[in-house]
Amino acid sequence: MEHKETLQRMHDGRLYYCDSEKLMEEQAACLEILYDFNATRPSEGKKRREILEKLFAEVGENCYIEPPLHANWGRHTHLGNNVYANFNLTLVDDTHIYIGDNTLIGPNCVLATANHPVHPQLRALTAQYNLPISIGRNVWLGAGVIVVPGVSIGENSVIGAGSVVTKDIPANSVAFGNPCRVRRTIDEKDFAFFNKGQAIDEAVLERLKRP
Repeated sequence: MEHKETLQRMHDGRLYYCDSEKLMEEQAACLEILYDFNATRPSEGKKRREILEKLFAEVGENCYIEPPLHANWGRHTHLGNNVYANFNLTLVDDTHIYIGDNTLIGPNCVLATANHPVHPQLRALTAQYNLPISIGRNVWLGAGVIVVPGVSIGENSVIGAGSVVTKDIPANSVAFGNPCRVRRTIDEKDFAFFNKGQAIDEAVLERLKRP
């Protein structure tokens, strides 16, 4: 299989073999950049930003990712503005991952686009296919969330800690579980209460009133 065709198959959902020498060379280049990012000191915010701009396809304004970060490619990941990810984010970005503005990602989350055929002979030959992941604006992924290939999560939704997201989640939803299911819709009550009915006080709400 020619390298050009392999690159096309990485992004169109067809099977390909992921063990070609050229692919491994390109992936190794990503891992070198990633090593530099994970070796930065906490005080080196500017350097971290510069490395992320080399690593990722897109990096919006005011993004922060806490090392260690793990990624297969980096160049297939797209960050909007104000994205925050806590430590041990794993991006299996063999095809594209889109993360919208103001998204919060808890520690130990996995976003995995890569999949393999069920038949063992094909898997033994390193056959693989990839499906993109899309996470909308203002999403919150709790600690330890796993998002599997081909899933989209709508804007404003909250995914509970430890969930395995196997199907699309609509916008404005609270969803959790394994497999992850929508439990309710986010509504005006969420402006008034948090944490099992505790009232949100005026000192917090005051900031919402600022122009």
